[in-house]
Amino acid sequence: MPDWSLLPEELLQLISKNLEDYCFDVVHARSVCTLWRSLFPFPSSLLRPSYSLPSFAKFPRKSKGFCTLKKVPLFLFRVRAPHADASEYFLGGIGRDDDHIELPSPLQCSVKVKIPDSDPLINMLDCQVLALGHQYRIIGCNPKYYKGVAFLPLNKFGGGGEFVVLLNYTKYLLVLRSTEMRWMLLEIPSYGSCSDLITFRGRFYAAFSNHDIFAIDPYSLEATPLMPSEALLDCGSVNDLVPSGNDELFLVEKIIPRTGVIYLGRLTLRVSRLDEEAGKWVEVSEIGDRLLVIGNLGNVCCSAKELPDGCGLTGNSIVFTHGRKVTYSYKYGVHTGREEDDLNCWRYSRDKCVTILSTSPVVALRVETAKP
Repeated sequence: MPDWSLLPEELLQLISKNLEDYCFDVVHARSVCTLWRSLFPFPSSLLRPSYSLPSFAKFPRKSKGFCTLKKVPLFLFRVRAPHADASEYFLGGIGRDDDHIELPSPLQCSVKVKIPDSDPLINMLDCQVLALGHQYRIIGCNPKYYKGVAFLPLNKFGGGGEFVVLLNYTKYLLVLRSTEMRWMLLEIPSYGSCSDLITFRGRFYAAFSNHDIFAIDPYSLEATPLMPSEALLDCGSVNDLVPSGNDELFLVEKIIPRTGVIYLGRLTLRVSRLDEEAGKWVEVSEIGDRLLVIGNLGNVCCSAKELPDGCGLTGNSIVFTHGRKVTYSYKYGVHTGREEDDLNCWRYSRDKCVTILSTSPVVALRVETAKP
């Protein structure tokens, strides 16, 4: 094997310059040896910028101390499974290994997991990695009723570094502007509690337990209601918002019958995309090559085109990672063998079994062919 550490520094500098736009190629290069580690800057896209904010733990009373808002890049890691007919995935952020730790072959980036009989530190160099965007998390202040946070920069007129933060806190939405640095109650005309809070194309979107959904302008903080799809008869729903980059925003409704016995395996979904111009949701029967993952660590979307054939996860499907330990992906028009079941909906597709191995600090999944 050639000794890559003996390459001239001039050539290494040229390699480094040509890898600037490929963050994980840079990570791989930094893992060759200590010299390469020192010459290849750590990718800025993998850094975690943070903001110091006032604590909200005793709102509406003023709280002492501060909390940290941190931007966390999210990725889907496909790792080698112990069995040929199964694939394993980790979904979450990555941890940068300490620059001061001297290892024979530095890890550079790792995934920390909590799975019985498994190494708690997975080297992501052995993984296929798909970028899923990022999310914001509150660090150092975790009161009982905190449910999530969303962040938007205010750059309407260019520059300035100003921002606004929305916080899902118990039955309320709290807002903080960087120009004032204090938490205030955001008045929303809904009697439900906020169940989901995301950003999409420069606006906040909040879903509520009574099925209200609002688009919130970050400058005026004005909340605009979005028209729902056709009303569900004799049914309730649990709603999730899933952005697909800046291309589409999807609403996934898990339909809950109000009468009779509820069989989790027979629950159906309704999926809609946002028509921004009309300000309403439009029901869809397909989502293209997208895979939607809903549950722990938030809701994300990735392109199944980047996954190899036979890996278990496919496009035009939805996977939930909370609730049941063993589950299946949802697809549209699944034949169940029961004449009374409607084909015009999303339901369990039992061809692949999804086992939730862990949900913290990352979501770990094993996908394998379901047993007959």
